[in-house]
Amino acid sequence: MGDESGAEGLADLGSMLRSLRRQADLSQRELAGLSGVPQSTVARIESGQSTDPRFQTVHRLIRAAGGRLRLASANDAASSCRCEDARREVFQDDTRRDEAGRRYPAHLDVRKVRRLKDWPGAWWAYSYTLPPDRWPLRVPEVTYDLNRGRRDERRLRERIRDSVRIRRVTDGVPDGCWRLLAELPDGDIVGELRAHERSLDLLVGEDWGDQREVVLDGVLVTPGLRLLGLGRRLVTRLAEETRLAGPSAVCATAEFGGVDFLLACGYQLDGTRPATLRLRQP
Repeated sequence: MGDESGAEGLADLGSMLRSLRRQADLSQRELAGLSGVPQSTVARIESGQSTDPRFQTVHRLIRAAGGRLRLASANDAASSCRCEDARREVFQDDTRRDEAGRRYPAHLDVRKVRRLKDWPGAWWAYSYTLPPDRWPLRVPEVTYDLNRGRRDERRLRERIRDSVRIRRVTDGVPDGCWRLLAELPDGDIVGELRAHERSLDLLVGEDWGDQREVVLDGVLVTPGLRLLGLGRRLVTRLAEETRLAGPSAVCATAEFGGVDFLLACGYQLDGTRPATLRLRQP
């Protein structure tokens, strides 16, 4: 039993170290240089092959990777929960192997290739809309970015995406109008949606009863944060709000890329209405 517990502890230590390296964006060689620990020792600890790593060695590696070492008793429930959560996150990163059965470098943020354009090496693939069985060359199942600046940008965008919250503004907004904001925790606005309610009775000049619909006036997202799904979240929130308010539908007028965006959000083309009206001044 003791041997199994010790092996599990070594596996946890290796996974934890890999997780810290990923957060610090350090290769094994870079971590070894910062800590003064040989790279071969780092590799043995991460693979669980180091049977008895010295405490001072572990401490130096953790500090060099930007972590802190905290000792706790086995009965520390909160610590155990945190360890379990971190372990699940780490193992998700450690499950993928290359064709030789080796782990991918922890700091490279390996991700699955779902579309051909997800692969940075697909510069030649102009026909990226083809299904996978029609791709002209064999494409790997997973990929990663070797460029550190690109990795940092991807991580920043993911952190922003996960921290944004959608909020409806009511102060200063007339009844029957919607103003939804996509905000960061510090209050910075990175997206906005506006819409208003109209009555079909007034539109057609007949009494149809309570026939109301909502007109989507516009959706704006900060240019650097597009393609993160923030616009879709705003449109989805509007649908939820209007469903509770009672209007029968949400309509919109769009051009160019806006049409594709709304179609991806579940809207349907309505041939009975013109797509765009324009009045040119003399």
